[in-house]
Amino acid sequence: MGLVNAFRRFKEFLWREFSFITGNYRILVMSWMIMDIAMEMPQSNFQYYVEALEGPPVALGLIGFANFVAMAAVAFPGGFLADKYGRRWLISTMTFAMALSFLFFAFAPTWHFVLLGSIVSSLCLIYQPALFAMVQDSLPPERRGMGSSIIQLIHGTFNTPGPIIAIFLFVWFGKVMGQRIIYLLITVLFLVAAVLRLRLKETITNKESIRFSYLISSYPQAIKESVGVWQTVPRTVFWLFSVRTLVMLGMSLTGVINALYARDVLGIPEEQWYFVFIPLLLTMVVASLPIGKLVDNVGRKISIILGLCVFAAGTVVFTIGNYTMIMVSMSLFGLAQMLVMSGAMALSTDLIQPANRGKVVGFNNFFGYIIMGFGMLLGGYLYENFTPQSPFIISLAATLVAFLIVLFLIHEPKKRVGTITSK
Repeated sequence: MGLVNAFRRFKEFLWREFSFITGNYRILVMSWMIMDIAMEMPQSNFQYYVEALEGPPVALGLIGFANFVAMAAVAFPGGFLADKYGRRWLISTMTFAMALSFLFFAFAPTWHFVLLGSIVSSLCLIYQPALFAMVQDSLPPERRGMGSSIIQLIHGTFNTPGPIIAIFLFVWFGKVMGQRIIYLLITVLFLVAAVLRLRLKETITNKESIRFSYLISSYPQAIKESVGVWQTVPRTVFWLFSVRTLVMLGMSLTGVINALYARDVLGIPEEQWYFVFIPLLLTMVVASLPIGKLVDNVGRKISIILGLCVFAAGTVVFTIGNYTMIMVSMSLFGLAQMLVMSGAMALSTDLIQPANRGKVVGFNNFFGYIIMGFGMLLGGYLYENFTPQSPFIISLAATLVAFLIVLFLIHEPKKRVGTITSK
């Protein structure tokens, strides 16, 4: 009898904590599970893959720069179209297109085709504002921290097999052929996710009928409305945008050369580098739900502050580390990412009305991607032409500025904006 009661209480707990996972949010969660299995596989070998295709360190910076400039180019129209014509059509159509873009990576004869594939893939991410706006539309106010952390949990849990699968493929097929096979697997998995996303329900009720001729002609209006939306949102939203931009700058400066730095400066062999992503992903699995509870129950601002402190600590540990310290730093990066991103997403949703969420996300993405592209270009350049530690030093400075902004300029609202439920 006691066992039955315990099971009943456990079942009630699960329903109380996770009953909000329905409708569009459930479909997006399922599609993310499939896509995240794929996306982590090429990361550990990407810098070495470009190097094998005769790409110098500056090529890595150029690929990263072009990647984020392309994403920035579609950020404004992506947000505008998401609010004007709806979220569903943009998400489902562009997921199919993005799946096919990975064929450029799979069959690249030189690093220039990787550059081209990065541009095409990034242009397909015009659906990102619609995607995150739909997530925001679908989460109740009291579960936004948990909802954001579940996304991070998915990234951690379903990314974890990626490096392990990649290691076996690299051992069996080599660094280049193994990477090509990985990109073909990504194509297949993204196509499966795209089919699943056809089941999404629209959350914008007053949307207009789509006119594809309007995609280009609407660009000036998209910029105008995306810039003008800042006159209607609280000032905290702008400071939150500034913090996210600085964090993205710091991550891009170091992320573009971290594998080369570990090998050439810290003396970590390439075959050992592949394993450093495992503690990062395991940390995201273990900590994601507790962090969601922290964001919902303790506060968004405290979570972001803690995340920035952890990010700074991880950067220092990585810069001066050995192999064990790099493992620790990657765990710290995973923890910091969840704290900052979950807190920031929940706070922005608390502050922004549903009709403006796509435009604000588009604006954030535009400048964030420009900064990340510049950061990757600068990181590769500094690594090759100045001291290898210089990207890490600039990253720490950006984190410090972000910390001061959160501490003194960001405030949580007394009343949170509501949600839109999908039927």
